[in-house]
Amino acid sequence: MDTRAKILSASALASLDPPRPLLIVVGRFDVLRTDTARELAEARSRTGAASLLAALRPLADELAPLAARAEMAAALRVVDYVFVAESGDLASLPASLRSAEILNLEEAEARRIRQLIEHVHSRQSA
Repeated sequence: MDTRAKILSASALASLDPPRPLLIVVGRFDVLRTDTARELAEARSRTGAASLLAALRPLADELAPLAARAEMAAALRVVDYVFVAESGDLASLPASLRSAEILNLEEAEARRIRQLIEHVHSRQSA
């Protein structure tokens, strides 16, 4: 399967009728680590979600371009759909999605990236 098919345009998202309950996860998906995949799987299990939509926004400090981040999110088995909120505003998510929960992982992922950078710097200076 070409996982890029999971990446939905705004019009495709508006007509989406995913299996319910739906879990929406807002994330950076800049640097994928096992922690991210594990956290997504745990959230899906905890909420009993039948489907998971990953939502991404443009970020000033992104490490990878938005399109590449969307492809990385789509490559995760636990993710069923990916939506890129080009405007950065998640209000563009259709109300018809009626998610069971919206989970924001942006801060946790930013913290993990900072830890990774610090680790690399400490290894280089040792």
